[in-house]
Amino acid sequence: MVIIREKYEGQLDDLVKDLRRLGLYVYQHISYALQSLSEEDRNYARQTIERDKVINALETDINEKVIMLITKQQPIATDLRLMMASLKIASDLERIGDNAASIAKIRLRAKITDHYVLTRLNTMGKLALLMLKDMRDAVKHNDITLIKEIIERDKDIDDLYKNIVNTTYLIDNDPFVAGQAHLAARHLERVGDHIGNVAENIYFFITGERYETYNK
Repeated sequence: MVIIREKYEGQLDDLVKDLRRLGLYVYQHISYALQSLSEEDRNYARQTIERDKVINALETDINEKVIMLITKQQPIATDLRLMMASLKIASDLERIGDNAASIAKIRLRAKITDHYVLTRLNTMGKLALLMLKDMRDAVKHNDITLIKEIIERDKDIDDLYKNIVNTTYLIDNDPFVAGQAHLAARHLERVGDHIGNVAENIYFFITGERYETYNK
């Protein structure tokens, strides 16, 4: 019985490690996508898109591990909460990877050279990266206050998105490039939303309460 329990706990630890690994890959993927927008060589964008396959594969692996644990181990409430949160977190991280790959695909179609827009796109990306970095620290220390702060920070990314969409002078210069810039901003806005979802699921795992319930 002790050996079985130790194996089970090891499988839970592996699940958490996989989530951390997926988070790291996603962090790097966002960085690569942002850099691809400014690169003259479109091969960098192609390489960034190719890396998305690693994220997809790891999400699939996490899903399979959770299903196996649920069906074979009959987990107690706390462990089940971890597993259900893991499924949702992995899904949101995978979608962030998709958004990052879509940003790289924009570089294959157009080169955004407007400094005003590029600066704001990079700022949106850096805010998202900071949210991910701080979330890692919050999880490490079970810092609920920081997790709630991270969720609220998504509003800053939303504000920048609105700022880019409302920029009209670029449209007058090149409507197609303007549309691609707005699309890149939209993907980054979605990245912020998904990071917020990840933080809410971490909040649920730690507290056993939904974040929306806390805020009512």
